[in-house]
Amino acid sequence: MSTQARRSLVDVAEDALRTWLATGRHRSGERLPPEQELSARLGISRGTLRTALRRLEESGEIVRRQGSGTFVGQTTSWTLDEGLEKLVSYSELARRRGVKLEVAELSIDEQRLGPERGELFGLDPDTPATTFTRVLLMDGEPGARMRDVVHPDVELPSVARLRQTLERGEMVLDVLLRQGVPVAYARTHVMARLLTKRDRVGSALGVTETTAALEIEHVHCTAEGSPVEHSTDIFLPRSLDLHVVRWLEDVPPVPAIGRSGGARN
Repeated sequence: MSTQARRSLVDVAEDALRTWLATGRHRSGERLPPEQELSARLGISRGTLRTALRRLEESGEIVRRQGSGTFVGQTTSWTLDEGLEKLVSYSELARRRGVKLEVAELSIDEQRLGPERGELFGLDPDTPATTFTRVLLMDGEPGARMRDVVHPDVELPSVARLRQTLERGEMVLDVLLRQGVPVAYARTHVMARLLTKRDRVGSALGVTETTAALEIEHVHCTAEGSPVEHSTDIFLPRSLDLHVVRWLEDVPPVPAIGRSGGARN
């Protein structure tokens, strides 16, 4: 086998590993499967795998610890971290993480609700509603594609003001709260979605190959349950880290660890 062929095989292995890591299945700091399992999964020799892993180690995408294994590195610094227990605007999550938000391909116009949103809002499908579409940039890199539709009865600022607000990284939710809309909670549906360079969203996010993405559908409602806004957000891998705390229905009492015999100084 020629040197060029060996180099090409390593390149393929490197790309395959990077694509696999981009699915987000393994988070930063998490241990990867053993080399034997990885080489079998990719159908390559362990020598080729080690060369590809060495390249990813040099770029910081993985960390190899002698005697411990291989771990996912910090590939990006702009991941938004969201718990599903509380309704928090992405702009606030970005502020907490020190991530700069900007937008690209921003569009604000009146579009018909269509059957699905018409049923959601209890209106005729042909009713026009203010619709926002844009690509969310995180520290200058495409992170998500967002589409928001606001209930036609909600009074919004002028298009110029809205554009100015969104261009500085704020969300439609921020606009609604500032307008005094009594948003109380969001019904959220999370699902997986595949993006390709041929579909509209994948093209907008600069996808060059088939990529697993996270699609999040929000319906923001008042305390009475009236929907005021519907949004669909599609995040690239590693741009959003979702987590939720799940409690047992009957929580056992907290054990009095270290408190036997009373408190001591």
